[in-house]
Amino acid sequence: MLSEQSTPVIRTTLPVVGAAIGDIAELFYTKLFDDRPELRRDLFNRGNQASGEQQKALAGSIAAFASMLVEHPEARPDAMLARIANKHASLGITSDQYKLVHQHLFSAIGDVLGEAVTDEVAAAWDEVYWLMANALIAIEARLYQGSGTAEGEIWHQMEIAERREETPDTVSLVLRRADGRPAGSFRPGQYVSVQVQLPDGARQIRQYSLSCAPGSPQWRITVKRVRGAATPEGEVSSWLHEHARVGHSLTVSAPFGDLVLPEDEGPLLLVSAGVGVTPMLAMLNHLASEATSRPVTVVHAERTPVDHAHREEQHRLVQALPNATLHLWYEEPGAEVRPEASTGRADVTTLDLPMGITAYLCGPLPFMRAVRSDLLRRGLPAASIHYEVFGPDLWLGGE
Repeated sequence: MLSEQSTPVIRTTLPVVGAAIGDIAELFYTKLFDDRPELRRDLFNRGNQASGEQQKALAGSIAAFASMLVEHPEARPDAMLARIANKHASLGITSDQYKLVHQHLFSAIGDVLGEAVTDEVAAAWDEVYWLMANALIAIEARLYQGSGTAEGEIWHQMEIAERREETPDTVSLVLRRADGRPAGSFRPGQYVSVQVQLPDGARQIRQYSLSCAPGSPQWRITVKRVRGAATPEGEVSSWLHEHARVGHSLTVSAPFGDLVLPEDEGPLLLVSAGVGVTPMLAMLNHLASEATSRPVTVVHAERTPVDHAHREEQHRLVQALPNATLHLWYEEPGAEVRPEASTGRADVTTLDLPMGITAYLCGPLPFMRAVRSDLLRRGLPAASIHYEVFGPDLWLGGE
């Protein structure tokens, strides 16, 4: 909780800081990378830096947290904090790095806002930063403990046991531990980080959902190649498509991620688009292995049937569940004649959904925003809608 002396200062200065937070975030990263160039090379996604998405995500998280402190002092944005903490843990972020971030962030604030940053203002925003940082540090400590790893020591070597071309732009890789031990357990919906060394020597990291059953002795990830158009070409996805072959070794993290199935037996709605199908496959694999009778409504949207990764597997898993239904939408269906397939964009307003349903969304951000809005209009509580964002979370106000 923000202190009594800092609350009015943050309330008064939030509009000014909020208006400048984008400039502050951009300057922060410039200062950070000038000081520690290895962080740009080996930790931060260079594509997201080039597009500005990482800067927007940082700015949005700080503004959202500060707003919560003054507008809802009795609450804490746990969903936002959990999502950030899981991503940090999957990168091996350590608690001492928060001091480095503080140093360059507050230097950037001072440079951008100048004389407006009085001692009182600096002290109030310092309090905001450490409230957020200490909350994240505590969550990340629990995540490391839960994964059985020391802080930041998340990496191990895995070999590619199988490679399969799922679509023209999507490949799945089955991974086994190089030491011969089982890959390890995970919760359905979680992801791992993969670190690869690129031709220029950079060791870039990306997250990929585990798309297999949680009890499998091996793991599987599915990688969609990011083609350069309005955004930079995907460095890691392109490398994996071109170079990852059976027998090759990959550096892989322990599993993390907060988009996981609840333990109860309530009805589920699993909504995905594109490669967002991958965490849903892990959930379906888990539900099938448990022989669950809970109602499950599965929705998937794709441009064409040819682009639908793991298409037959998804059909098979839904058919294995006695109370599951599958609804597909293809923008260009071609010769697709299956009764569960429709033409156009996914429309959850047409579905007969049971009461008390919990929804899980994964796919492009505009798609998830549209689906969430439709579900809210249908009366589904916001707390019952969960989502996963691939890349920086630019939807921090969407809880």
